[in-house]
Amino acid sequence: MYAIVEIAGQQFKVAKDQKVYVHRLQTEEGKKVTFDNVLLLENGKDITIGAPAIDGATVEAKVIKHLKGDKVIVFKKKRRKGYKVKNGHRQYLTEIVIEDILTSGAKKAAPKKTAEPKAAPVKEAAPKKAAPKKAATKGKADDLKKVEGIGPKIAETLIAAGISTFAELAKADAAKISEIIADVRGNHVTDTWPAQAKLAAEGKWDELKKWQDELDGGKA
Repeated sequence: MYAIVEIAGQQFKVAKDQKVYVHRLQTEEGKKVTFDNVLLLENGKDITIGAPAIDGATVEAKVIKHLKGDKVIVFKKKRRKGYKVKNGHRQYLTEIVIEDILTSGAKKAAPKKTAEPKAAPVKEAAPKKAAPKKAATKGKADDLKKVEGIGPKIAETLIAAGISTFAELAKADAAKISEIIADVRGNHVTDTWPAQAKLAAEGKWDELKKWQDELDGGKA
């Protein structure tokens, strides 16, 4: 029996007692963690495919340890520009072991039914119903591109690494940020990003705008 599950933005094919290396998780070593975004289940001849996830199916795992991956050399060069940059990068990883794949109550999500058009009333229009209020979104990510020097690709990479708000970026170390975005093309200076994010998190937009006018690609 195996399952395909999404963990920290990546999809893995897992089975019981299998060890898996994933992007760094926030869970402490020795603690258990549950993943409920199960995309596919295989149990003998029975295969269940989610739409997109399988309702009720979960994968339980235990965090073994946090570590860094093998060192990767990133070399960048521009022809006829005299530009050469060589950096090393080690990805932050977490080693987990799959303890169980639970299928109790698992069922494929039913597709939404398309409402049939209602015939227009002949004599009198039906009273309009008040539109339901939208639920407040929890944990909404901030627009990190408002920080000088951060583009769409870098913002996407930071969110995948667990940094999705100005407050989280403000707490991050500039050196750690450089390691996270090492694979993104370009020469990025991260020294001012945490300070810019702190101003954004505190809502000091005028002060941030004035400072950004003096910056060049995030560099003072």
